[in-house]
Amino acid sequence: MSTPQQPSPQAAPAWQAGPGPAYAAPGGAPGYTSPIPVVRTHLGNAIASEWTKIRSVRSTMWTLGVFVLLVIGIGLMVALLVDANASEGDLAGESPLSFGFFGVLLGSMPILTLGVLTTASEYGTGMIRTTMVACPSRGRVLTAKAIVFFAIAFVVTLVSTGFVAMVDAALFTDAREPSQSEWLKATVGVSFYVALLGLLALAVGSIIRHSAGAITIMIGLLLAPLVIAIFMFSESLEGLRDALFEYSIPSQLGVWYSAELTESGPSGWDPLWIALGVTAAAFAAAFALLEKRDV
Repeated sequence: MSTPQQPSPQAAPAWQAGPGPAYAAPGGAPGYTSPIPVVRTHLGNAIASEWTKIRSVRSTMWTLGVFVLLVIGIGLMVALLVDANASEGDLAGESPLSFGFFGVLLGSMPILTLGVLTTASEYGTGMIRTTMVACPSRGRVLTAKAIVFFAIAFVVTLVSTGFVAMVDAALFTDAREPSQSEWLKATVGVSFYVALLGLLALAVGSIIRHSAGAITIMIGLLLAPLVIAIFMFSESLEGLRDALFEYSIPSQLGVWYSAELTESGPSGWDPLWIALGVTAAAFAAAFALLEKRDV
């Protein structure tokens, strides 16, 4: 009697030989092996994801477009008006870079708005749940958003303020020539400061989780201290009035275009350290709340 022939072993199909994890079938037989490679994700993956999201939504292009229009348009318009109405010798002691202040002040509002929308809009639409499923590390998501936003805000601000500074310097030939420090402050310094303000708005958006509420808070932070200080007429409130005026955001923006506004207020690069400290505190609160609250 002949012995039954055993089936010859065959090579596993290509779809079973992938680099993914193997799943054993019941009884110990070889099972399905995923063809999708399993790799450990890192911060770079989160940054790539956030970059794709921020550049693909219309609000980014609109807010950045309005920002560039305000910084360049208002900055050049003020410079042209001053040049048309100034007599010879009136601007001899002025720095031509100082006229860029007005455009940056108005342009900071779109940057604050974009910072809020970068985080708060996902909570409003519910897409934050999808984001957290794709990247369960909540701190990594917030860090990636901050890195991408800061890079965009800094580069766009630097290009806009640099263009306005060069045009103003070429326009006011009778004004004094700005020093290297003034050039650095009116371009790189103010770009860092505006980008940090946007990061602060991003952190507030993560804390509040409501776009309209967070934008209202940031606009109030931008304008309220200076407006309140203007209407403080009592002598007993003189110290508080001076502090509100000197440390308001518009006054700190003015420091980048002037050596100093007051004797006791911030000067030089002080506004950058103030903004850095406030933003760091806001992000510490945002990280803490992000881990404690549900998405």
